[in-house]
Amino acid sequence: MKRGRMGKIGVLLLVFAALVAFFLFDLSSYLSLEQLKARQEQLAGFVEQRPLLAIGAVFLIYVAVTALSLPGAAIMTLAAGAIFGLRTGVLVASFASTIGATIAFLTSRYLLRDWVKGRFGKRVEAIDQGVARDGIFYLITLRLIPLFPFFLINLAMGLTAIRTLTYALASQIGMLPGTAVYVNAGTQLARIESTSDILSPALLGSLILLGLFPLIAKWLIGRLRKGRIYKGYKPPAKFDRNLIVIGAGAGGLVTAYIAAAVRAKVTLIEAHKMGGDCLNTGCVPSKALIRTARAAHEMRTSGTYGLEPAEPRFRFREVMERVNAIIRHIEPADSVERYTKLGVDVRLGYARIVDPWTVEIDGKERLTARSIVIAAGGEPQVPDIPGLKEAGYLTSDTMWDALSAREEMPKRIVIVGGGPIGTEMAQSFARLGAEVTQVENGDRILPREDEEVSAFITATLRADGVTILTNHQAMRCEGKTLIARSPSGETALPFDEIIVAVGRKARLTGYGLEELGIETDRTVVTNDYLETLYPNIFAAGDVAGPYQFTHFAAHQAWYAAVNALFGTFRKFRADYSVIPWVTYTDPEIAHVGLTEEMAKEQDTAFETVRFDLGHLDRAVTESANKGFVKLLIQPRKDRILGATIVAHNAGEMLAEYVLAMKHGLGLNKILGTIHAYPTMAEANKYAAGEWKKAHKPERALRWLERYHRWRRG
Repeated sequence: MKRGRMGKIGVLLLVFAALVAFFLFDLSSYLSLEQLKARQEQLAGFVEQRPLLAIGAVFLIYVAVTALSLPGAAIMTLAAGAIFGLRTGVLVASFASTIGATIAFLTSRYLLRDWVKGRFGKRVEAIDQGVARDGIFYLITLRLIPLFPFFLINLAMGLTAIRTLTYALASQIGMLPGTAVYVNAGTQLARIESTSDILSPALLGSLILLGLFPLIAKWLIGRLRKGRIYKGYKPPAKFDRNLIVIGAGAGGLVTAYIAAAVRAKVTLIEAHKMGGDCLNTGCVPSKALIRTARAAHEMRTSGTYGLEPAEPRFRFREVMERVNAIIRHIEPADSVERYTKLGVDVRLGYARIVDPWTVEIDGKERLTARSIVIAAGGEPQVPDIPGLKEAGYLTSDTMWDALSAREEMPKRIVIVGGGPIGTEMAQSFARLGAEVTQVENGDRILPREDEEVSAFITATLRADGVTILTNHQAMRCEGKTLIARSPSGETALPFDEIIVAVGRKARLTGYGLEELGIETDRTVVTNDYLETLYPNIFAAGDVAGPYQFTHFAAHQAWYAAVNALFGTFRKFRADYSVIPWVTYTDPEIAHVGLTEEMAKEQDTAFETVRFDLGHLDRAVTESANKGFVKLLIQPRKDRILGATIVAHNAGEMLAEYVLAMKHGLGLNKILGTIHAYPTMAEANKYAAGEWKKAHKPERALRWLERYHRWRRG
C-alpha cells in the first residue's frame, strides 16, 4: 500500500513539475500561431535536412502537450500540416494525439480512479455499466465534436472502467476528421489569421453532425432490429388500453396502481385471487402463524420473565381461523373494489398473449394495449419423489387450506427443504407442539446465509425441538413414511403431513410466451429495462427474477410501469444494487448487500465488524440478547458493503443499513446519528463504534496524550 501511495505521489509531482516549468519558462509563447508563422520557413528547412529527426521531435512534443493537457494541441496540429504536408501531417498528428490522450487517460485513472470509486462507489458502478454498454458510441461522438475540450474527455474517461485499447481506438477514429481539417488548414498557414478561421460555422456544424452519426447509427440499428422482431405482426390502428397487466400479486398490483395514478387506461387480469401468493398463501399467513407460535413459546419459557411457565393449550382450528381472519383483514387493500375505485379495470380470468399487443381473457374477450406487463408470479417446486403424490404432500400454496380444514394439528410433520420457508415453518410447528423433522439435501440449512448464521439458527431450532437432518436426500415415500438417504444409510421418517419447501419457480406456461418466442430460462428473460424480446412487453416480480420477494416485485413494478408508459421518452434501468431480505425465524435473520461468503466468492476485499447483542441494554431487558450484527466494510473506508443481523426484530433494524447503502452513507454518519435509548437499533450505532475503535488514529492520540500532559504542567 505504501509503495502504491508513493508511486502516485511521484507521478503527481512529476506532472506538477512539468506544468510549473511550462508556465514558468513561458513555453506557451512557442505554441502560438504567430510563432508558427514566423518560423515556418526555418522549420521547413530543418525538415528538408533531417526529416526523421523532425518527425520524431514534433511527434514527442505533441505527445507531451496532450499527455499533460497543455494548451497548444491545435497549434501543434497546424504545425504538422505546415511542416510535413497533408498526408504525413495527418499521420503524425493523429497518432501523437491518440498516444498523448491515452497517457493522460491512464494518468487520471492511476491517480484518481480509486479515490473517486471509494468516494462515489455506487454512482461509479452505474457509470461503469453504462460505459461497458455504450461507451464507445459516446466517446466517438465526443471526439468528433470540437466543442468538447479533449483534455477534459481524457481526464473524465480515466475515471471509468473503459478498456485502454477501446479508449485508444475510439479516440483515434473520433479525432481523425478534426485532425485532418486542422492539418489541411496548416498546409495553408499563410492564409490563417486566427484559429477561428479554421472552424467556420458551416464546418463546425458538419463536424457536429458527424459526431452525432454514431448515435444516429445506433438508433437506426435499433429500429431495424425492432422491425425484424415485429415482422409478421401488425399493430392495431387504435389501442383499447395503454397498459394490460397480467397477475394481481405484488408486482401486478403496484404496476396497475402506478398506471392508474398517472391517468393511463389500464386493465389488470387475475386468474385466481387478488393479492397473489403473498396475501393468500405466503407472507401474510406464514407471519400470522409465526406470531402464534412465538406466543406459545413465550408461555412455555415464561420463567425467563419471572412468571410461572405454562404449557400452551389451544384448539388448532382457532389458530387457523386467526390466520384466515388476518388475511380477510388485509384483503380489502388488494381487492377488486379498491382497484376499481382507483381507476383500474379489473378482470378475473385467465390471460393469454396472442400477439405483441393483444391479450385474450378466458378464450373469449380480446383487448389491445400499447404495452403489456407480465406479473404472473411463482409457484412451489415439487421434486420428483416416488410415492410423494400418493402420500398427499402439501406446499406453501396448499397447506393453508388443508390445515384450516383440520380440527387438530398434525402430530408428526416432515418438511423437505432447508430454505427460508421450510425453516420458518419447522420452527413454528415445533413451537406449537408438533414433532417436526426437517430434511435438507445440503450440508446445512439456510445455505444462502453465512455459515455462522446457519449454525446459529440450527442450534436455535434444535433447542425448539426440531430434528434437522442435513446431507439427507428424500428418496421415496412408502405410504405415510419418507425414506431419506444419507452417507450412513437410509432413515424412515413417518409423518401425518409432509410439506415440500424446496423453493419456488416462475409461472411460465399458459400465457402465450412459447407461441410468441419470448425466451424463458427459469424466469422470463428481460433486459435492464425489464423488456422481453418485444420492447413493449415487460415482466416483473417472481416471473422475472432474480429475487422472489414481495418487496422486490413491488420495486421492479415501478420500472416496468414507468418504462411501459413513458419509455418512448426515457427508460430507466432497474436498480438491484441494494436488496434487503429477511428470514422470519426467531430470532430473525436480515441482510442486505454482500454476505461474508458472497464477498469471498466475488474476490471483494472487505473488513469485518461485529457487535454481539449480549450487552445491548434493550436486548437484555427483553431476554433476547442472543444474536449479533455483522458488517462488511470497504478497507480503509467507512463504506458499507453488506450487513447481516441475527436478532429479535432484525428486519426492522436492517432498514437503517438499507438506507445508508442506498444513499452512500458510511459508518461515520451512523455513528454520528442519535439513536433512542434503549432500543434494538442502538446495535447499529455500537457496530459502527466497533469499527471506529478498530481504526482509531493512534499517532494523533499519542500527540494528544503529550498535549494533555503538557497542559497538566
